[in-house]
Order: sequence, then structure tokens, then C-alpha cells
Amino acid sequence: MDKYKDIRPYLDDEIRPVLDELIKNPEFLTTIARFYFPRLTRMMPNAMRFAAELKLKGQLKGVHNISSMQDVIAQYMDKMIEDTTTGLTHSGLENLQEGRNYLFISNHRDIVMDPAFVNYMLYHANHETLQIAIGDNLLKKPFVSDLMRLNKSFIVRRSLKGRELLTSLKLMSEYIHHSVANGQNVWIAQREGRAKDGIDKTDPALLKMLAMGNREVSLGKSLNNLHIVPVSISYEYDPCDLLKAQELYQIEKTGSFEKDESTDINSIVTGMVGFKGAVHVAFGKEFKIADDQPEHIAADIDVQILENYALSDSNYLAISRLKQDGMLPLHLLSPGFDTHEVSPTSRAFFNDRLRQVEPSLVKTWLYSYANPVIGRYKIE
Repeated sequence: MDKYKDIRPYLDDEIRPVLDELIKNPEFLTTIARFYFPRLTRMMPNAMRFAAELKLKGQLKGVHNISSMQDVIAQYMDKMIEDTTTGLTHSGLENLQEGRNYLFISNHRDIVMDPAFVNYMLYHANHETLQIAIGDNLLKKPFVSDLMRLNKSFIVRRSLKGRELLTSLKLMSEYIHHSVANGQNVWIAQREGRAKDGIDKTDPALLKMLAMGNREVSLGKSLNNLHIVPVSISYEYDPCDLLKAQELYQIEKTGSFEKDESTDINSIVTGMVGFKGAVHVAFGKEFKIADDQPEHIAADIDVQILENYALSDSNYLAISRLKQDGMLPLHLLSPGFDTHEVSPTSRAFFNDRLRQVEPSLVKTWLYSYANPVIGRYKIE
């Protein structure tokens, strides 16, 4: 494993020393305090950091390896699900064969919660939990890097250039092949970065990278060895929807969006503690690849992700509002858009949330919820 030491998750004997350092980190303690006591932390930050430290020491007292760390993370997930969702459902777990390990390629809406929800479902179904791919652009804070690697995350070094980047991608691909072949499940997003516009589309370059770890065989055979299963993660409401709309609007107007040091941390925390409504995790079916064209394979993955995406009232309400305001082009219209019945409660909540969106961001915000419906009817 030394070959992968700089990118792999922490091993059993590394867990406790990292935890002991993490519990002393003031920035990490502030983040935890805000999660448990948001109002009190604003009023009494020092006292709440101390309270968070005591709470963490109690919760993590018995953690000495990866398995016990996963048990604690499951408790955090229980609280987050209770506080921020109206329900968490799943489908397709019956598609997974006992004793087989998979590469789960999923759509990507939230930095932390996407793999966390997939992991939660596997954990409670007694499947092996995930090794999670995470970009180094999100690990600017040392405590975030430690936290992710404690939770079985491995690092994708996106910040490198040229030959160094190619060498790094090959190493990561080899690590993914190594993990699947040695009893681990792996999660990776279908493309770099979250789908801020609600359009879920697999990047063929991802598939080329995944095949780099086994170049002795064809691209299709290399990918078949990974037992790819597409996963669709659906949020009734995206806690980061306004942040994403602001970013897309700025890119549209100025051509770029400049992140500061707190941008990604803000997105991570908002995604964790923000309201999500109904959340659904759908596991697709492993498919046998008989093609060496990454574009064709990507399209097959997209079909499963779009077909299995659980459309909510929020998605149809966004379509209806775009249509009502003349912002939906004729070629995107479908008779099926008008057949979905929306509950009065959903309509009232949606309209209340929409009223909080700045007028300049309304179109972008609506399309982020409408695009999953448009994508579904396109493939149908």
C-alpha cells in the first residue's frame, strides 16, 4: 500500500493518532459546534468549542480502526437525516451481488452528501462501505483532508498539470482497480465538479482515466473489471441551490467565478445542514460493456442515471413556472410535463422558497430543478 500512501484513506493503525490531533483543531471544533449548536456558537464561540471537544472525545473514545469510525459516522448521518430531510429512500440494492465489489458512478449534486448517502445505504444493507474519490481542490484546509481520509476518501490530484497530472491520474486509476479487486467498493462522480445546472452527464474523459489502470486490455474490458453500477441521487431541494445559481449567473455575466478560501467549506457545511426534503438513492444495474468508445459507454451510464432519478414536485413546479413565464423553449416542451399532480403543500413551500431568490437568479434557479425532468423526457 506504500505506493498509494499519499492518496489513500487512513489505515486502521493511523486512525487514532489522526483523531487525537483533529479533536484539538479549533477550526474543526468550530465547525462541529455550528452543526450542533448554531445559535449558541454565534453567541458563545469559545464555550461551544469546548462543548464540542467534550462531545467528540466521548463519541470517539472507542474508535481505533476504520470499522468503528464508520459506526460513529453513521450516528452523525442519523442526526443529519432526521434534521434536514423529510425522508430517505432507496431502490435497486437487490441488483448488487453478494461477494462482488463495484465502482459506483453517480450523478453529483453535493460535495459530501452524495457519497455519504450512498455509503449510508450500503452500510445498513451490510455491504462493504465505500472508498470515496475527492478532489484536492476541496482539501485546502488540513482538517478537511484529515476528515475525508478518516472516512475512507482517497485524493484526486486535480491541481497538477501536464506530465505530473497524467502520472497522478494513472496512479489513481491503478488504486481504483486495486481496491475493487481487493474487496472494496468505490464511489466516483460522473464528472469533475457538481452539476450546478441540474444536468447529469457523464464525462467520457472519466472513463478513459478509469481504464488507465489496466492498459494490458482494451478500454471496455478494463472497465468491465470494475463492475460499474450507475447511481442516481435525487434531492427534492438542494441546500446549495442559491450558491450554485449565483456562481452560474456570475459565469454567464463575466465569464468566470472566483472562489475564495471559504467557498468550498461554505458549500460543504451548507450541504450538510441545509434542508433537503425527500432524498432518494437509486442503484442501477451493472452493465456489460461491449464497446471501446468512451462516448457510447458514458451515454449508457447517463440513461440509467436519468431513468432512475426520482423526480419530485419541486422539479415539475420549476418546469411549470418556466413555461408560465415564457422561459421554456418550444422544443423542450413535452405533454408529460402537465400530467404530474402537485400537492398544495408542495406548491406553497416551493413558491415560498422561490420568493427568496433574487430576480436576476430566478431563471438559473428554476432550470436547476427543471433540467432533471427535461433530461428524463429526452431519453423517453
